[in-house]
Amino acid sequence: MEVMTKYKIHPLLEKRWSPRAFSPEPIAEEDVNEIFTAASWAASAMNEQPWQYVYAMRGTPGFDALWDCLATGNKPWTKHAAVLFVAIKVDTFSDTGKPNKWAMHDVGMANAQLLLQATSKDIYGHLMAGFGSDQVKELLQLDDNLTPVCMGALGYLGEADELDEPYRSREKAPRTRKDLDEFVRKI
Repeated sequence: MEVMTKYKIHPLLEKRWSPRAFSPEPIAEEDVNEIFTAASWAASAMNEQPWQYVYAMRGTPGFDALWDCLATGNKPWTKHAAVLFVAIKVDTFSDTGKPNKWAMHDVGMANAQLLLQATSKDIYGHLMAGFGSDQVKELLQLDDNLTPVCMGALGYLGEADELDEPYRSREKAPRTRKDLDEFVRKI
């Protein structure tokens, strides 16, 4: 899918996008480990690394349990993903127990690196806010210091024409972004 930008960006950034059409091809465990290793190298406040990930491969009870936590609108297309995962934020600093107000940012950094590593291997990711946070907390028996931030699907690209509507149209729609003057200003 072509990306049109006024300014040149790295080809890996151009290539990264959030598809809904996934092929049935599984992802090798080695590749999954490389993807999560990339997340581990994200920048974080005081090197706290306030993230955890829980994942499952398609065809396993864990995948089905995570899939059950998704919002209705995400279920039709995620069933074909090779991997489902949950990104979890550790809410407090490990050494002081005080709230880590930068943790959400740091999880976002880890997720970005995870997605770029996946993309470098022709594996694509789609992060989702549409899931039951309380359901995930119960399923994974997370304590009060752990907050599910998002869920994600990973897989190789499939065929958009195999998706039902409205997902097929969304998959084929042009990729757009705001112009710089809408969110960047110089003072």
